[in-house]
Amino acid sequence: MLMPSKPEYFPNATPIVVKLGGSLYHHVADLAQVFCQSERPLLIVPGGGRFADEIRALSLPDDDAHWSAIRMMDRFGNYISTFGVPITDQISISGKTEVLLPYRCIRHFDPLPHSWDVTSDTIAAWVAGRLSLDLLVLKSVDGILVNNSLAGIISGRVETEVVDPCFIPYVLKHTIRTTIINGTRTDRVAAFLHGEPVSGTQIGTTF
Repeated sequence: MLMPSKPEYFPNATPIVVKLGGSLYHHVADLAQVFCQSERPLLIVPGGGRFADEIRALSLPDDDAHWSAIRMMDRFGNYISTFGVPITDQISISGKTEVLLPYRCIRHFDPLPHSWDVTSDTIAAWVAGRLSLDLLVLKSVDGILVNNSLAGIISGRVETEVVDPCFIPYVLKHTIRTTIINGTRTDRVAAFLHGEPVSGTQIGTTF
């Protein structure tokens, strides 16, 4: 299903938070080029991906695992920055595209449960909610399947492994307008950021 990305906002280049999933590690170079060319200021929240998987394999206590995994988000964020995206450790929109290193601010606010049910997905949702911005989630799949078909809009809880278990309840509770699209398709990412309809899944009740 084609998802519009609110083209009416483009005269003001409305900022948006973008969660870049760790599974897109091999697509970062191409995605960074799209990000840097965007007319919209973007705050990129990195996933954990292969770095967080290293922490999972250690079977640490929940608190240690939580903070160690967030440090791995910083590690992925620093990798993204090598492709020309400036870094920040501040939850703010500067008027330009930046990648967030989240450890410092998450450690300060400590806003979420310390559990593997909360991953970089829900952390990105928290960032978007704190800034009162929409959230674009880039995954290596087209969106969320319901009954084996791509769901265009989700307005209630569904079982899925595309995002962490806390993510959908969190964005619904906090009314964070969220869209999930396939980040391996950089043409779709560019089109979305230009306000064109693309295939994906929207989560929320206000679209």
